[in-house]
Amino acid sequence: MKSPSVGQEWQYSTVHNSACKVIEEQTLWGQAVCRVWLPNQDAMVRVPRSALRPLSADLQPEIEAGRIAYVAAAAKVAEVLEGSTSATEGHVLLAPMESNVIPLPHQIRALSRAISGDRVRYLLADEVGLGKTIEAGLVMRELKQRGLARRTLVVSPKGIATQWVAEMQTHFNEQFQLVLGDDMATLGRVASAMCEVRSAVSEQTHLAPRTPHLRSNPWLLFDQVIVSLDSVKPMDKRRGWTAERVAEYNCSRFEDLITAGWDLVIVDEAHRLGGSTDQVARYKLGKGLAEAAPYVLLLSATPHQGKTDAFHRLMNLLDNDAFPDMDSVSRDRVAPYVIRTEKRKTIDADGKPLFKPRRTQMAPVAWESRHHLQRLLYEAVTDYVREGYNQALREKKRHIGFLMILMQRLVVSSTRAIRTTLERRLAALKEGEQQVSLRLAELENGVDGSENFDEIYDMDGQELLDELLKSHVSALQSEGSHVETLLDAAVRCEQAGPDAKAEALIEWIHKLQAEENEPDLKVLIFTEFVPTQQMLKEFLEARGISVVTLNGSMDMEERGAAQDAFRRSHRVLVSTDAGGEGLNLQFAHVVINYDIPWNPMRLEQRIGRVDRIGQPKTVQAINFVLEDSVEFRVREVLEQKLSVIFEEFGIDKTGDVLDSAQAGELFEDVFASAILNPDGIETSVDHTVARIRDEIQQVRETSAIYGISEEPDVQAAERLRSHPLPHWVERMTVGYLNSHGGAASRKRSWWDLNWPDGQEHRKAVFNAREADRLTDATLLNLENTRVRGLALNLPQIVAGQPLPCVTVSGLPASISGLWGLFEIRLQAGMHQKTNLLRIPVVRRGYVSVFLSEEDKLFLPTARHIWDSLQTAEAEVQATLDQDESVAAHERLQIAAEQAGQELFEALQQAHIASMAREEERGTASFASRRKAIERVGLPEVRQFRLSRCDADESEWRHELQSARQIVPEIRPLLMLRIIKGGAQ
Repeated sequence: MKSPSVGQEWQYSTVHNSACKVIEEQTLWGQAVCRVWLPNQDAMVRVPRSALRPLSADLQPEIEAGRIAYVAAAAKVAEVLEGSTSATEGHVLLAPMESNVIPLPHQIRALSRAISGDRVRYLLADEVGLGKTIEAGLVMRELKQRGLARRTLVVSPKGIATQWVAEMQTHFNEQFQLVLGDDMATLGRVASAMCEVRSAVSEQTHLAPRTPHLRSNPWLLFDQVIVSLDSVKPMDKRRGWTAERVAEYNCSRFEDLITAGWDLVIVDEAHRLGGSTDQVARYKLGKGLAEAAPYVLLLSATPHQGKTDAFHRLMNLLDNDAFPDMDSVSRDRVAPYVIRTEKRKTIDADGKPLFKPRRTQMAPVAWESRHHLQRLLYEAVTDYVREGYNQALREKKRHIGFLMILMQRLVVSSTRAIRTTLERRLAALKEGEQQVSLRLAELENGVDGSENFDEIYDMDGQELLDELLKSHVSALQSEGSHVETLLDAAVRCEQAGPDAKAEALIEWIHKLQAEENEPDLKVLIFTEFVPTQQMLKEFLEARGISVVTLNGSMDMEERGAAQDAFRRSHRVLVSTDAGGEGLNLQFAHVVINYDIPWNPMRLEQRIGRVDRIGQPKTVQAINFVLEDSVEFRVREVLEQKLSVIFEEFGIDKTGDVLDSAQAGELFEDVFASAILNPDGIETSVDHTVARIRDEIQQVRETSAIYGISEEPDVQAAERLRSHPLPHWVERMTVGYLNSHGGAASRKRSWWDLNWPDGQEHRKAVFNAREADRLTDATLLNLENTRVRGLALNLPQIVAGQPLPCVTVSGLPASISGLWGLFEIRLQAGMHQKTNLLRIPVVRRGYVSVFLSEEDKLFLPTARHIWDSLQTAEAEVQATLDQDESVAAHERLQIAAEQAGQELFEALQQAHIASMAREEERGTASFASRRKAIERVGLPEVRQFRLSRCDADESEWRHELQSARQIVPEIRPLLMLRIIKGGAQ
């Protein structure tokens, strides 16, 4: 074998599957070893001389064609990743193209508005069911892509916290750590243990701990966290707790959280932060969160709720200066901070209405003679409730009033529900000790002020029942004997046979199957109570119908399994209200409300589980109600009168009033009044509906948010749909595999891919729509770190590498000359990037050049050739010899330096602008962090964190100053000799 010439010979390393330059050769103990430079890795390595081959001998036309396709496409992808702009498209939005969801026009419009300026502090107020979670996820992804956000906190009601985790993973491949109230003690212990390990290592190595602040702030363990709203709100006092214990609680739950250096805070159901005054715990939490991060997204379909003062406090969280008082809350001033789309304006990607009309009907269920015992039980429980509720009013025992109302809802739900509750109530009464649960005592005694009813309203029926049954307080004289009598009646009733509603349910299921001509019709059944859920599961399974259940006690994994079972195999899903929170079940279209929540907005939320974006069928909702009952008479009158309001204002426009604690109390009062005075139902309903109508009208006339609505941008959606990025990613990946020892096999509309290291991807697609269409397809996009790495780690070439001579189909036959593709790079600072700086330390741009045979530079032709290489194959005809390759390299390098100057200056200006934004962001962020730290109650903790904050700011300013130093670089990626005759 001929020995390579040291210092100038390019060889091919069979060990690294890469071109390499031999630097020196050494023979040691009979073994010839070469030290070579690998340009693609910018690394010096030693390899046996026997592993080197002449480069020209290994330049196979098919492999070289794959390499050309890979690099040409990868540079296009990298250009998009670098945030390129064009006159026609402006800044390319990356998040929609990289996510696993296909955004709709209104969601793309929301994203475009949210990231249009430097201040990302918005209220996302789309009407119910329009995908605010997706919009927030898109904004988060876009901020991360631009290097503006690394640490994200999501605060949501407990019932939908797990759904947030699932949706961020499913749609955006983002891992969030769910931290609920019970997890916080464990979190603190883990953080302490980690700090002890670090301290021990530091002592052994004589180094100062790098992150001593972890010891006192466990929230720094994770960069992406989801917490439930009420688990982190501060408290003023708690029965039986000392002031020191309250301070420690607030420190670990609230103060640690808001001083953890978040970049983005997202709050779902954000109207709950408005509170009734600026002193309530939820508002204090909101204020702390708003000051904890430069970027804030508040999500709420009903932000106003008929309370102008609370809405002002909500807007004040976004901008304290713009909204100093209630007079400042005007429509014109609010509009720049609100992104809102009305349901009636939403369209799909083809411009068609997004939602279909739904069919809702009441299904009265009659008591037949065989249901005589059920009727008697209902009447006996109603008498018990009436007597107990009256006594609770007289004695001002509000929690007993709630229990009595729940008893009425339980007997309407099912015999099983009232029987199991009576058993629990009797056991509680026999305890003897008179006590109220801690949570209810706090609510009843005024702890947390006027938030009390809001918190009760947030509970679903089962959760409130469980809380109430912890209380061992009699409501009536001799209540124990009352309950024993009712329990005996309930047991006899249950033994007599199925409930009337259960029999009606099976009839309705068979009827719907026949109407739909679908024997395996999927039906979603809602109930308020777990015992009813268990009864329905047993009842339906005994009749050959497969059933799966969902309730609030199930964790995320169990919920996901239940949802998946319903989608794949089971015909019926029986869910409680808590179980149904956050569900997306558009693969079903029939909802049966086995029992009905008294607030119509709760009913709307249930139906909204299937009446969602992507529902292809007309949704049917059937509402069961017992004939000849107080509930039937109230609902009959109420629905008739509310339908007039819905017709006038639209159900989506009434949510601000109906979906509130105040409305919940109104509807509770209507039903309670009907139980106490059945003859006054019409009057009571008229009074309530009149109040609701007045409030809706007032909101319509005075709300600063009413009338604000985005126009979905169909053209922007179409531009994203037709953007070639997925094609570029596909071409890049396939080209890489074909030129680097892998394999790519086309199978109809997908690929089977084998990577050089043996990893396989079967049924791989590169388009989200294709992935949605195909079962079991693997979507490969820039979310895949391996695919993304192909674009971010582009190999460069050096003078002396053989330069291929190619024809490119589709090019005019007259085009011939030298073509090159270069990366223009700006390196900011000579330091290692830290977590404090939020600007890219490396900026890249890409320029192509073409030199004609007359050595003239034609940039438009160069771009045209680059574009052509995205679809046309380059056929390798020959290679230039080494001297010719070196000369061509020098000519193209000079041309690229000339053509790339303008691009480098643009990168420089972008860097200067981002430095200014970073200085503004960092200054505001550290100021907010100090403000939050000042809230810390424990002096030693407060002082430690202020010192840590000062140190972090000092380090940040040092890094910022270092980043002002810039270094230019030009890297050749691809060089070709274009031969005449490309057109075919």
